[in-house]
Amino acid sequence: MADNAPRLTESRVETKRHMSSKADYLVVIPARYESGRLPGKPLIELLGVPLVHRTWHRCTQAVPAERIYVATDDRRIFDYCAEAGIQVAMTPDDCLTGTDRIAAFAEDHPAALYINVQGDEPVIDPEDITRVLATARERPGEIINGMCEITEEALFRNPSIPKLVTRPDGRLLYMSRASIPTTKRHLFKAAWRQICIYAFPPDALAAFAAATSKSTLEAVEDIEILRFLEMGYEVRMIPLSDSSVAVDTPDDIPRAEAAIRAQGLERLE
Repeated sequence: MADNAPRLTESRVETKRHMSSKADYLVVIPARYESGRLPGKPLIELLGVPLVHRTWHRCTQAVPAERIYVATDDRRIFDYCAEAGIQVAMTPDDCLTGTDRIAAFAEDHPAALYINVQGDEPVIDPEDITRVLATARERPGEIINGMCEITEEALFRNPSIPKLVTRPDGRLLYMSRASIPTTKRHLFKAAWRQICIYAFPPDALAAFAAATSKSTLEAVEDIEILRFLEMGYEVRMIPLSDSSVAVDTPDDIPRAEAAIRAQGLERLE
C-alpha cells in the first residue's frame, strides 16, 4: 500500500455511503499539505487546534456536519480528520488548485451545488457561508464568490491579498494581487478584497478541471478564479463580512490567533 493511501476508517465508510445519492449541496474544504508558502499548513496549530479543524468547526456553525467534507491529498491530514470525526476524502496529489481538488472530489460525491470554503480560514463567519449558499440557490447555474471592502491601506498594498474590481451589478471584471483600483499616482481610495468562499455548479466545476494546466492570467497572479474568467464564465461577487483572516504565511499565524482570541473562539464549542 502506498504511503499516502488512506486506511478504511469510519470517515471513509461514511464517504462511500454518500456516493449512492445526490445531495442538493455539499461544503468542501480543500486541504493540501505541501503549501508553497507555509508547508503543512492544514495541521499547523492555532492556540492548540489545527487550522483545518478550526475551519471545519466554523462550517458546522452554518450547515450540518454531514454536509461538510475535507478533501485532501495527504495521509496525515486524512488520518487526523478521521480520528477527529471529520468526514474526509482522498483526492489525487496532482490537482492544480483547490478548485481542481473539489472537482476531483465531486466525481465520487455527486451534488447539485458545491460550496468551497478554503481550509485556511479559522475565523470564517458562518453567516457568510449561509449567504453564499442562499445566493447560489437564488441564482442557479452561476458561480458565486465573496468580497469585502478594504479599510486599511496595508491590506491594499499586501500582495498576499487578492483585490478585485466588478461591474455595477457585481459581476467580476478582474482580480489581482496588485493594488487595484488605484489612481495614476497609485493612491489608495477605495477597494475590495476576495473572501474565499465560493459556490460552484457541477458543470462549471467539471469544465474548470478539464484544463491540463493553469490559464495564463491564473498562472501569473496565482488566483484560480481567473481561470473561469479566461474560459468565458461570469463570476458574481457578493458582499460578505470583513472578519475573515486567511493564514497564508508564517506572519499570518499571530494575526489569526489574535482574531481567535478577540472573537472568543479559543475553545471549539
